[in-house]
Amino acid sequence: MPASRLLRAVPRASFAVCRPVSLTAASPTLARRQSTAPTINTKTYGLPEFSLQGKVVIVSGGARGVGLVQAEALLDAGARVHALDRLPEPSPDFARVADKAKQQGSALTYHRVDVREEETLNELIAKIADEHGRLDGLVAAAGIQQETPALEYSGVDFDRMMATNVTGVFLTAQAVARQMLRLSGGKPTSGSMALIASMSGTVANRGLICPAYNASKSAVLQLGRNLASEWGEHGIRVNTISPGYIVTAMTEALFDKYPERRADWANGNMLGRLSKPEEYRGAAVFLLSDASSFMTGSDLRIDGGHCAW
Repeated sequence: MPASRLLRAVPRASFAVCRPVSLTAASPTLARRQSTAPTINTKTYGLPEFSLQGKVVIVSGGARGVGLVQAEALLDAGARVHALDRLPEPSPDFARVADKAKQQGSALTYHRVDVREEETLNELIAKIADEHGRLDGLVAAAGIQQETPALEYSGVDFDRMMATNVTGVFLTAQAVARQMLRLSGGKPTSGSMALIASMSGTVANRGLICPAYNASKSAVLQLGRNLASEWGEHGIRVNTISPGYIVTAMTEALFDKYPERRADWANGNMLGRLSKPEEYRGAAVFLLSDASSFMTGSDLRIDGGHCAW
């Protein structure tokens, strides 16, 4: 059936929410959509399962970069967010996100802490839980990177990588889970965690010599599955997110040193480009909301098809 007849055959009320445009090449609205990059829409339009209204979420590594972008997305979905990082002060963009959260009736709070410091970390997360009387989610985004050939890697550097990227993620998840169970009185809760892994935990990166980092991200994938298997009986879901190559200030500095990588990395995936931090906003909201209520022990790989060749 021609598209024009099909559209006429469907009752007008079916399109009341979507408000579609005409499916013709002459449509100025369609032309504008085709000529501009997609914009982020924070409204759910009748999808309440994506709402995080009233929930309290912790984001480690939330002072800048991908962690801060995830924190902003959670705030836009209605959550109150506590950002943890070891930096003395968060990035300049943090103030913009915090002001935006305040205008939305929510809050973004910064706490300086090293995720490797077990006792301090547990005390801080317990304090946050007590402040709100609840703790609903975690995005564990704290991590470090180091590019060194395996033959030159020192044991000290390798241990430092694992301590932050693996042990730190575990200790943060453990501290959050303890508070979730304490506040639920031992009854099943509805907490959710998203651990930031990487596509580098699944494949070896061609032309990027990071044996310790890649091993640490593979460990995060397995850690997520094991925590999910243990904590599922308590109602706590644990999943991982595996991003592909992301353009950040850190990677831009790397491109200055190795300009050929910009094209090599982009050509390594099916979309032929690098990703932006904003393209991972929806992943955290999905995994921490009721939209993924039957999902645990899984990895959400967002890599432009890099690992699917």
